[in-house]
This record gives sequence, C-alpha cells and structure tokens, in this order.
Amino acid sequence: MNRAFIKTGHFIRSLIDFFYPPFKRTMSLQFFRYGASGVANLVFDWIMYFVIYNFILQYRMLDLGWVVLSPHIATLAIKIPIVILSGFLLQKYVTFFSSGLPWGVQFGRYSIVFFFNLWINYIGLKMLVDGLGFWPTPSNIATSTVTVFISYFSQKLFTFKETGKAVEK
Repeated sequence: MNRAFIKTGHFIRSLIDFFYPPFKRTMSLQFFRYGASGVANLVFDWIMYFVIYNFILQYRMLDLGWVVLSPHIATLAIKIPIVILSGFLLQKYVTFFSSGLPWGVQFGRYSIVFFFNLWINYIGLKMLVDGLGFWPTPSNIATSTVTVFISYFSQKLFTFKETGKAVEK
C-alpha cells in the first residue's frame, strides 16, 4: 500500500511541477506543491460537502440516538475525517515526502495542526463577522489566508519535520 502512495505522490508531484515555472520567481517549489495539493483537497472538501448534504442526508436532521445534528453540522462531522486523511496523504506524499518521521507521528501532528487551524478560522470568523460586523465571505478569505501560512510553516517545521531519514528523494 505504501508503495502505491509513493508512486501516486510522485505522479502528482510531476503533474504539479509541470505548472511551476511561471511561479518560480515568487515562491518555492515546495510552497507551490503545498498550495496546489491544498487547493485540490479544498475542492474535494466542497464537492464532498455538497454530495453529503444534498444526496446522502437530503437536508434532514441526523438522529444519532443521544444527539440530533442539523444537516449542515452532520455533513461537517461526516466529512472532517475524510478531509483530514486526504489532506494528510497529499501533504505527506506530494509536498513533504522527504520527512523520515513515522507515519503515526506525522498523522497525529497533522491532526493537531488541522484542528488548530479550524479553531483559528472559527475564532476569526466570530470576531470579524459577529464582533466587527464584516461580511462573511471576505472574513472567510482573510482568516483562510492567515491559516494557509500558519499551516504551511506548522506542517514544514512540526508535522513533516525532516529528520535526515528520507523516505524518497
């Protein structure tokens, strides 16, 4: 299974690298790969949210017996584990493939960074929209921009910290 992930990661890197030359002066290849795979995961997230909300839950409440979730919160709860895993795999095998840290350590750290950024987004939106009365869409763009940079440096320096034991070069 790991060999398939490595080969798929190499293929995706090659595809992303093809589009890199026009951006060479403004960002590193690693940051470009991070952005490209992050955008792909974000689009996957949006599509999954749409499908789960509209076709699986069909706008209905989700009764778990001990709690009832509204359809938009239930959709969020269903998709988060999938988005965490897909984002982790993309970052591990496309962007930060040379880290020698064990898989479990990386996944645990990735999850911490993911939820920390989710918390920053939540707090940022509450402050900007509810506190200051800004429009939600520009507020979301502002908080997302901040978390992209926090996430990149957190993933680079913490989650996928290079140990000298490269998985693949």
